[in-house]
Amino acid sequence: MSGHSKFANIKHKKEKNDAAKGKIFTIIGREIVVAVKEGGPDPANNSKLRDVIAKAKANNMPNDTIARGIKKAAGSADASSYEHITYEGYGPNGIAIIVKTLTDNKNRTAANVRSAFTKGNGNVGTPGCVSFMFDEKGQIIIPKEDCPMEADDLMMVALDAGAEDFAEEEDSYEVLTAPDDFSAVREALEKENIPMAEADITMIPQNYVELTDEAAIKSLQRTLDLLEDDDDVQYVYHNWDE
Repeated sequence: MSGHSKFANIKHKKEKNDAAKGKIFTIIGREIVVAVKEGGPDPANNSKLRDVIAKAKANNMPNDTIARGIKKAAGSADASSYEHITYEGYGPNGIAIIVKTLTDNKNRTAANVRSAFTKGNGNVGTPGCVSFMFDEKGQIIIPKEDCPMEADDLMMVALDAGAEDFAEEEDSYEVLTAPDDFSAVREALEKENIPMAEADITMIPQNYVELTDEAAIKSLQRTLDLLEDDDDVQYVYHNWDE
């Protein structure tokens, strides 16, 4: 973990996100719809919806916007048209890329994803071609500057709630969980008023790959930018050591 400042990466993402809040709100809005359809509109009885609401608040989505989204989803039949589709492929120099989407038009999404890979001199592979290089984990990033708790106390709260690992970075703390334990750990930290820069199920690379060729870096960045700009794309994971 050392050498990879998770919080620095998240701050970089948030800066990009702040310039395109409409995109972020669209993604979260779709996640709210699906969560409500799967588990109902009451967050107290729907842990997935609680997780999405926490993500919405972390991205500064207004409470009334969240409430409207839940109410609309509860009375809508549109959620059945959304489906999760994951794409895997390779960027320049064999960089592994996983793209998770939530779409109501899989033909459009597939074409856009393939185009993004092609324009960056990469290619979409078969399901499972790179996912074995990643570990699926719940990941919670806590900025040190905003955390009121000492590191040892924070670690004990996380581990007692079911976390697998706790790491201290230069500017943040990282808590890792099994996917099934993520909600319980996040909620335990939330009850202690611990601020979270990011809290989500993610794909963590087992190893990172460096790129030194400027043309390869430019090509990979083009693919990542095109994917990030696509409203159907929820998450993009890769093993490039930025």
